[in-house]
Amino acid sequence: MAISGYRDIIQDLYDGLMLLQHRGQDAAGIMTYNNQFHLKKANGMVRDVFHAKSLARLKGPMGIGHVRYPTAGCSSEFEAQPFFVNSPFGIAMAHNGNLTNHKQLAKDLLEKEFRHLNTNSDSEILLNVFAVALHHQKPKKLTADHVFAACKTVFEKCTGAYSAVALIGGHGIVAFRDPHGIRPLALGKRKYGMKEEYMIASESSAFYGLEFEFVRDIEPGEVIFIDKKNKLHSRKVVKGELNPCMFEWVYLAAPDSTIDGVNVYKARVRMGEYLADQIKAAGIKIDSVIPVPDTGRASATGLADKLKARYREGFVKNRYIGRTFIMPGQTMRKRSLKFKLHPIELEFKGKNVLLVDDSIVRGNTSKKIIELVREAGAKKVYFASSSPPIIGPDPYGIDLPTTTELVAGDRSIEEVRKFIGADGLFYSKIEDMHRAITYGNKEITKFSEGCFTKKYPTPEITPKLLRELGCSRNDSRSDSDDEEDTDGDGTKTMSLV
Repeated sequence: MAISGYRDIIQDLYDGLMLLQHRGQDAAGIMTYNNQFHLKKANGMVRDVFHAKSLARLKGPMGIGHVRYPTAGCSSEFEAQPFFVNSPFGIAMAHNGNLTNHKQLAKDLLEKEFRHLNTNSDSEILLNVFAVALHHQKPKKLTADHVFAACKTVFEKCTGAYSAVALIGGHGIVAFRDPHGIRPLALGKRKYGMKEEYMIASESSAFYGLEFEFVRDIEPGEVIFIDKKNKLHSRKVVKGELNPCMFEWVYLAAPDSTIDGVNVYKARVRMGEYLADQIKAAGIKIDSVIPVPDTGRASATGLADKLKARYREGFVKNRYIGRTFIMPGQTMRKRSLKFKLHPIELEFKGKNVLLVDDSIVRGNTSKKIIELVREAGAKKVYFASSSPPIIGPDPYGIDLPTTTELVAGDRSIEEVRKFIGADGLFYSKIEDMHRAITYGNKEITKFSEGCFTKKYPTPEITPKLLRELGCSRNDSRSDSDDEEDTDGDGTKTMSLV
């Protein structure tokens, strides 16, 4: 996230990261500028990384912030964002997404530009590609045209998914979204007297808490430059085509966010409504529809309404346990899950229940939840996923890199049902997912949905590249022992304010 204003904005940056904490729990960082750069970043949650002393020294009217969930590189604190280079001008950058050609880019930076990288992070690579492109403009006095030309070079060289913000010392804030618009990015503003302050964030929900007004989504291939006088310049420097990541509406984004014109909560409700048709056709008796908290709730609400079935909360969730999907390491995820969800026995004993979750990734969490429900006395346990079977990896910033990890990767729906131990299993259909999202914005005609269809929006994605990306994961995990997120949310790194 990025903010450009007329006063010290550290409190807004901190609060903005808190509002975007769901997008990453591994690390957090903020960099501000007031004639010199001020940086604080470390592993941990926002509240653990920043304290009164560190906030007090982060001075300046402009800055960028980031929360990280690592899907590439490693989870070292050295790979926490923002990253910084001192030439030209001094540039800091925060990035959401994955560069699919990061290896070639890193090689070119070393061999052609003599730029040495300090980490394995593709975010540092993106920063250096931008810095080199800006340096080659040879600006005596930096203008918006120099920034637009540099970003055009970035778009031409970098493949994959990337939404990014950069802070250029003494000059302003830059934001850009890749030509396919895979990862979200939005612009907000608020009044400061007769002037305007600007904010750029991954999700619109961050605006409202800071009293910013949502202006619009940044378009694919568009660049925003907010200069040191807080004047906003924008240009679509390459032709883009919107292919937003479907997982934003499945579980990544907060329910009160609107992504590319589509409200997340309403899209999830519609997913549940469309899924209800399958359950009606199955002719099964259901006493209660029960969501797996948290992101199963909206879909469960829509599903129960359409079925005219009783909706009940059947799980108490321990709010002090972090997201299991984005915890580093299999052992920690497994142990945390045992403390995370507690069934309310009265809602299960002797009943036929339909559990609703946003997705089934590796299947282990779903299996354990069903075991918990049976132990609580359920007569029949049916399971519904408001997204289709996940059959392929996602190379754009979601931690689904290898097909062998996915429970539906090489299994039929019936085989998945047996694996998780459900009496019946229902998945949303991909065409219903399209309907649920495009209902809110008819101009969206394509998606980044390769994990459901194995069809990817960027042309460089091949089976060979997917295997290579899978081998460069951030942590070593057994193929089928990892757990998916029982909250739903989890993606790589970004909280652009």
